[in-house]
Amino acid sequence: MKIDELINKKVRIFLSLLGNLVIAIIISIIVYFVLVLFFEDTLSQLVSRVNYDLYAWIVQNREIVECMYIAIVLGIIIFRFISKYINRINQVYNSLDLILKEDNETIKLPSEVNEFAEKINEIKYKYISSKNSQREAEQKKNDLIMYMAHDLKTPLTSIIGYLTLLLDEKDISKQSQEKYIKIALDKSLRVEELTNQFFDITRYNLHDMPINKKEINISYLLEQLIDECYPMLEENHLKCNLEAPKMVIYDGDGDKLARAFDNLLKNAINYSYKNTTINIELQQDSNNIIINFKNQGDKIPEYKLDKIFEKFYRGDDSRKSTTGGSGLGLAITKEIVELHNGNIRVKNDNEFIDFEIDLPRQAKDK
Repeated sequence: MKIDELINKKVRIFLSLLGNLVIAIIISIIVYFVLVLFFEDTLSQLVSRVNYDLYAWIVQNREIVECMYIAIVLGIIIFRFISKYINRINQVYNSLDLILKEDNETIKLPSEVNEFAEKINEIKYKYISSKNSQREAEQKKNDLIMYMAHDLKTPLTSIIGYLTLLLDEKDISKQSQEKYIKIALDKSLRVEELTNQFFDITRYNLHDMPINKKEINISYLLEQLIDECYPMLEENHLKCNLEAPKMVIYDGDGDKLARAFDNLLKNAINYSYKNTTINIELQQDSNNIIINFKNQGDKIPEYKLDKIFEKFYRGDDSRKSTTGGSGLGLAITKEIVELHNGNIRVKNDNEFIDFEIDLPRQAKDK
């Protein structure tokens, strides 16, 4: 709420109470004249019967009595006016303490300050939402650190074990040496991958990721990524089929888009059934470029579809150390796509899991 807006609201409250004061004074004056014009004789007779001396004093000091009446009435009205005004201010002031209470109770104020109540409740609910988001993010980060520490420990234990065997076993065969060295190398590469994921967590502020646009051929970019992932595809007994025109030119950040596509392809590899084919479909028209990554695997539960692009979210409940990532891959992919003014969606399409990217050709610079 702006300062001038706050001052205007205070002025309106004061004017409202001042209006009530003026109305009360007018009513008091009307009552006085009604009593004088219509009931003066009746009142005079009543007072004279009760106390004739008092009646005589009132008759002799009529102006003083009128002034006393006005003073008493004004005193009562002004006292009520000030009390009511101070009470409204105190209610608004005390309600500020309720903002920090993390409950679902609505802060209620008198109708005269209803706009304050609405603004205070809006601030309170935003505060509660912010605190809940902070706690959720902190919990996800703590879980991530625990998971990553576990995932790092597993390959490191294997590396230490096999290197110890190579050091202690003097008469080990050459075939066994090569086997142990290969296992140690594979585990070392896994440690490197996990370490890089840790760097991603600290390096990437997903809202400030810079992009450098230039013309790229998305078809060629996808072909390169598939070739680079060939060893992973072979290891997991998978194939990858690309359906795309030879040339699909787009004005975007090739490095960032390569990372986004690579995340989606590796995600498909990690969660595909053995002996199946991953299909990548690239289509274009005059306005948009549509890219679909489809793989056959366990369906994603509906409640996870909305969360799967959240930072640090890991959809793999089994927590396999061989496939478990940092929970940043899909979040980074989504951010890269949105930096190009695009959209990314995921759905269960019959027997396939379908990630769809929609990139507008006329992307505005960010």
